[in-house]
Amino acid sequence: MHNIKDIRKNLESFKKDISNRYVDFDSSNFLKLDEENRKLIQEKEKLENEKKTISKSKDEKLFAKSKEISKKIDDISKNQNTFKKKIDEILSSLPNIALMDVPIGKDETFNKEIKKSGSVPNFKFKPKSHFELGENLEMLDFDLATKTSGSRFVFVKGQLAHLERAISNFMIDTHTQKNQYKEISPPLIASSNSMFGTGQLPKFENDQFEINLDSDDRKFLIPTAEVILTNIVRDKILDEKTLPQRYVASTPCFRKEAGSYGKDTRGMIRQHQFYKVELVSIVHPNNRLEELERMTDCATGILDLLELPYRKIILSTGDMGFSAEKTYDIEVWLPSENNYREISSCSSCGSFQARRMKSRFKDKNNETQYVSTLNGSGLAVGRTLIAILENYQNEDGSIKIPDILKPYMNNIEKISKN
Repeated sequence: MHNIKDIRKNLESFKKDISNRYVDFDSSNFLKLDEENRKLIQEKEKLENEKKTISKSKDEKLFAKSKEISKKIDDISKNQNTFKKKIDEILSSLPNIALMDVPIGKDETFNKEIKKSGSVPNFKFKPKSHFELGENLEMLDFDLATKTSGSRFVFVKGQLAHLERAISNFMIDTHTQKNQYKEISPPLIASSNSMFGTGQLPKFENDQFEINLDSDDRKFLIPTAEVILTNIVRDKILDEKTLPQRYVASTPCFRKEAGSYGKDTRGMIRQHQFYKVELVSIVHPNNRLEELERMTDCATGILDLLELPYRKIILSTGDMGFSAEKTYDIEVWLPSENNYREISSCSSCGSFQARRMKSRFKDKNNETQYVSTLNGSGLAVGRTLIAILENYQNEDGSIKIPDILKPYMNNIEKISKN
């Protein structure tokens, strides 16, 4: 959420920065609304002062005038609230401003590769896709899921279900024991206030699964644990000494994928329900970029331990998420596609989410500042399963177990049909 005072003060700079995010911002209309809103506020304040003067005078002859003023104040308040609502709607629909080192561009073609890591496997046979491998093992069943739930769902069975659980447990253990994140088992349902706080509402309402709990407040299945974990500090003023706060959770996530019609319709790449290990940091604003590098290293560290090849890229202004000021994507190698595919996205959001959530802290001078928030996948469990299936496949269709996961898999060497 942007500060309207900052926009007024630096209008030309804001217009340039927001245009780099490739969104429409009608500054003329916005300024007209803001001017009218401030004019009504001034009128109301003038009338309120006049009413106070009358009240202090205790002159009964002026009581009728006081009632008249009260009615005028009510009318102006209603009118002013209409303008304020329009202004808030505009502000809540505008994405975060990108940092200076973020590449300017309208889509993923402007993203820049930072580094590659790991060795791409050189198979002596044509590698199969994860869904071919899983179906041949009779451990991935898309047809049954379509029958029970619809498209973009899957049954994961037997040893692959065990492997999926092992991946999640391994990630949680690594992030809590090595990377100093605090494990949380959060609710899987978020209120509209929580969804607004992290930027899912109102902009991305069509991507969310809304549920009816006979409540006055709208409720949603979480699209990511980021929503719940970040909102832990909503409406709070923290002590600076408690920063940084780092949280990790392994949860199911639910997305309609409304904007991805026709993309990745086969397999597990793009599902309505998937598991993800999510990392969230609440930090002092001066430390947010250092924390972004740290968080990204925690995510890539999982791939290093799994010995999976990957690359790290910085997203362009047009490809970043709504709340982000800077984002690194981590893409893992998928042999069947002969390409890298996203497995994690780590973002610094600056004070953008904190303003929406009213999340602040008292600094050393006892002054109140907004915290900075960061989030990242550490990693997407389903996509990690896909990467292991494809990179660790054998010619006979069996899957070798990565060494780091063997203790989580009863020390078996591989997964095979028989």
